[in-house]
Amino acid sequence: MNIHWDAEKYTHDFAFVHQYGSSLLDLIEGEKLSALDLGCGNGALTKELSQRGYDAEGADASGELLQVARARYPELRFTQADAVNLRMDRQYDVVFSNAVFHWIDREKQADMIARVYDTLKPQGQFVFEFGGYGNNALIHGALGRAFARRELTYQMPFYFPTVGEYATFLERGGFLVKTALLVDRPTRLKGEDGLYEWIRMFVKAPFEGVPPDLCEEIIRLTVEELREVLYRDGTWYADYVRLRCKAVKPAA
Repeated sequence: MNIHWDAEKYTHDFAFVHQYGSSLLDLIEGEKLSALDLGCGNGALTKELSQRGYDAEGADASGELLQVARARYPELRFTQADAVNLRMDRQYDVVFSNAVFHWIDREKQADMIARVYDTLKPQGQFVFEFGGYGNNALIHGALGRAFARRELTYQMPFYFPTVGEYATFLERGGFLVKTALLVDRPTRLKGEDGLYEWIRMFVKAPFEGVPPDLCEEIIRLTVEELREVLYRDGTWYADYVRLRCKAVKPAA
């Protein structure tokens, strides 16, 4: 995962990412636990973990987003770390993650799960949500067709697994799966250019090496194709499907 973020725009225009993640915190059981927010981004959910009484800190691979997190929440600890190569200086009661794991290639998921397992204390909770099977299928389908019209190949930049596939990954990694479900969650986007801005923010890899004017043409073509299905009553929506899970590391 090697993404360069416009951290301020992400924080101001895509706040729904952490806002939807807030309800995920309710899956955590217990009080006064130590918690690592893995892929913490701008630190908003790390702060909420702290406000709920957890000994919380964050880790993220993005220096740009961590700069925002440290400026906004100087009282909290934030570490630059990649989830696949995670090495923290202690173990935690909870590893929490929101909207991160779909950025990690399928072949690296087992390595990431192993690192999380080692980062948790016995009976530790692994609570997370990310894009599941069918996530943004309308958007990626339209992008694929727009690329094909220009004789280009659209390479899917994300990993969106089924419940069965990901639960198997977790069990092979030693976890006991407590909750695993797919949730359809159409997500409201901000502004008249909401879908255009969403594509520009989150779909970067397929456009690498494509001339800027052609990128613009492809995105505009995609937006117009989807207007009939994703633009309702003056608002753009993204066709999100989330995989929400809770797993536990068995007692030693």
